[in-house]
Amino acid sequence: MAGNLTFDALKQAVAEGKIDTVLTCIVDMQGRLMGKRFHAHHFVQSAWKESHCCNYLLATDLEMYTVEGYAATSWAGGYGDYVMKPDLTTLRLVPWLEGTAMVLCDVLDHHHHEEVPHSPRAMLKKQVARLEAMGLVPMMGTELEFFLFEKSYAEIAKSGFRDLTPISAYNEDYHILQTTKEESIMRPLRNHLFAAGIPIENTKGEAEAGQEELNIRYAPAMDCAENHAIAKHATKEIAWQHGHAATFLPKWHKDRVGSSAHIHQSLWTKDGENAFCDPQGPYGMSATMRHYMAGLIHYAADYTYFLAPYVNSYKRFLKGTFAPTKTVWSIDNRTAGFRLCGEGTKGLRVECRIGGSDLNPYLALAVQIAAGIKGMEDTLELAPPASGDVYQAARAREVPKTLRDAIGTLRKSKMLREALGDAVVDHYVRAAEWEQEDFDRVVTDYEIARGFERC
Repeated sequence: MAGNLTFDALKQAVAEGKIDTVLTCIVDMQGRLMGKRFHAHHFVQSAWKESHCCNYLLATDLEMYTVEGYAATSWAGGYGDYVMKPDLTTLRLVPWLEGTAMVLCDVLDHHHHEEVPHSPRAMLKKQVARLEAMGLVPMMGTELEFFLFEKSYAEIAKSGFRDLTPISAYNEDYHILQTTKEESIMRPLRNHLFAAGIPIENTKGEAEAGQEELNIRYAPAMDCAENHAIAKHATKEIAWQHGHAATFLPKWHKDRVGSSAHIHQSLWTKDGENAFCDPQGPYGMSATMRHYMAGLIHYAADYTYFLAPYVNSYKRFLKGTFAPTKTVWSIDNRTAGFRLCGEGTKGLRVECRIGGSDLNPYLALAVQIAAGIKGMEDTLELAPPASGDVYQAARAREVPKTLRDAIGTLRKSKMLREALGDAVVDHYVRAAEWEQEDFDRVVTDYEIARGFERC
């Protein structure tokens, strides 16, 4: 919750006319910022205490459709209000929007003012608190991959999403010449986010034409999720401001590699030491790390939905694309689902490579922490590392191949039901079911082109 603007500083900036708008935002199930634009004078006078929003915001799909079947809210329940409670520690400037500040909000029940348990922010806070009770602090970092396109969102939409030309013509992985051509977008993205208090490390070209990666310094889990969500939002807005489109769709073309959101994680003591490190342990790993990793790997199928929440998400899991297909770990090996990084250093950590660019960071971090805690509680043993081309490891457990498969493992997960509660798991099972049901009704271009004449 590391904003860069105190409430007193905000009041002074409002009085001086430097800030006239305050964005009050919740994070929805899809990881998007939803909320209101307050006139800054009203915010500092009263709205800083609380505001309200419709409770359907945590029960919709990407299209904002009012999905039936949720226990938490429905037409029968009247779609009442949630309370948006600003967390003033998240106040920050929004340098890419004139005269604007932002604050993130907790989502509270309108009647008893307790946090809504299926709110992404509440879910992550609960898991962080479990670790803190064990004397541990989760330090996490995510990598954001995305594609930039030549045309704007409006132009692409008018073409029926068929005129999709990436901003570059060739694979630009680590390519300085090609990324220089994209600095009109990427430079302001880095600088604006840094000025907003987000610790940007770098950007780079990724392994496809028009593909970018944004790296943010690791941070406590809540800060990591917040940095990720705001950076993703900013990427779209800044691309739009420059007449281009950015997409975090994991697989926008069958012949192009997908976009991921790798999650790096370690546990630290409250004294600031990496609890994953033990120079006497195998590969420098402590028993804590081995049990935590064993939990991550053992329960990977249980929580895959939160790393890959849509039908499209599973199109990314293909051999030879740097996207994993097996839930095993390896040492500095990008073909495995989990990679040991920083062997023999104080930066020792595990990287989960399963997640796609469409994940909600709060949910993804929460369920991974829950799996790691279960591994520590049950002292699960970590299997030996895999080696070589893990895509060819015939006996290794598979990442769920489809959303339908992931729904099944989520629904049956005893670990997640213990960690999150039955009501929360059932809420997200319904979200997943709806995504599958909605897709199953669609007749795709593939079906028509393949069978129109030849069937």
